[in-house]
Amino acid sequence: MNIALIFIIIIGLFIFLSSFFTVKQQTSIIIERFGKFHSIRHSGLQLKIPMIDRIAGRVNLKIQQLDVIIETKTKDNVFVKLKVSVQFMVIKETVYDAFYKLEYPHDQITSYVFDVVRAEVPKLKLDDVFERKDDIAIAVKRELNEAMTTYGYTIINTLVTDIDPDIQVKNAMNRINAADREKTVAEFEAEASRIRIVAKAKAEAESKRLQGQGIADQRREIARGLVESVDVLNKVGINSQEASALIVVTQHYDTLQAIGSDANSNLILLPNSPQAGSDMLNNMVASFSASNQIGEMMKRNKPKMKSKAEEHKTLPPSSHKLELPDSESPKSEE
Repeated sequence: MNIALIFIIIIGLFIFLSSFFTVKQQTSIIIERFGKFHSIRHSGLQLKIPMIDRIAGRVNLKIQQLDVIIETKTKDNVFVKLKVSVQFMVIKETVYDAFYKLEYPHDQITSYVFDVVRAEVPKLKLDDVFERKDDIAIAVKRELNEAMTTYGYTIINTLVTDIDPDIQVKNAMNRINAADREKTVAEFEAEASRIRIVAKAKAEAESKRLQGQGIADQRREIARGLVESVDVLNKVGINSQEASALIVVTQHYDTLQAIGSDANSNLILLPNSPQAGSDMLNNMVASFSASNQIGEMMKRNKPKMKSKAEEHKTLPPSSHKLELPDSESPKSEE
């Protein structure tokens, strides 16, 4: 009797304890009584009738994610693989529909994603697929929301997380991008070269302008110095021709001295013999003298030519008659 009583007490205690159960946070439990839906229990300590009520299933109320990989063709006949991530959850108020109406929610969501993506991507070219992936995700979300709300699910978000075309297509796209970037680099290098050439030309032009201005100033100062030198020499009794010749010879020897002072100079001034200076001075003095004599002769001859022209103009008109010889004069009438 004692053993039977103990056994009954143990069984009773087990049945009593089995009537209590706990539900985790973000989870709902379906209670069925004799195989029929009875109630939905949420998080916390719950009670059920042993041997009558049973836990039919648990529904996760957390946000879940399903990754779907679809292979489809674009408008320009390029096959691509898209990875679409669907984030969804069961609505707390519609746990009954989520549990009893849909047995395999992942398969249902995958089917809708395939249907939408294979309807949207063939309308776009490959480049547009990359640019408009958000539009594809929005279309998938809209279609899934309309379908899955009936089954107690809501779509939180859909993301196109990867677009993977064929390897040959990717290589071609990389070559196109590389060629485009090389073209851009060439354009920038050409522009930089043009800027350098223009800047160099401007600098050379400015240098030539300043050089010419410097040469002009130098020659102006040299001419001013020559005038002053000639005036000084005239004051000591040296005429202009001799003074000019002396200045030229002095410049000649200054040039020779400047050439000799540079050890690396390879310039040779011809003639450069010791007699060349005196010959140059004599030739220049002789040329200046001859030039003066020619000038004086031209001045003396000019008044004579002018007087003859004036006499010709002052003759009376009768003096300009042509006198014929006697043989050619008209005969008088007899």
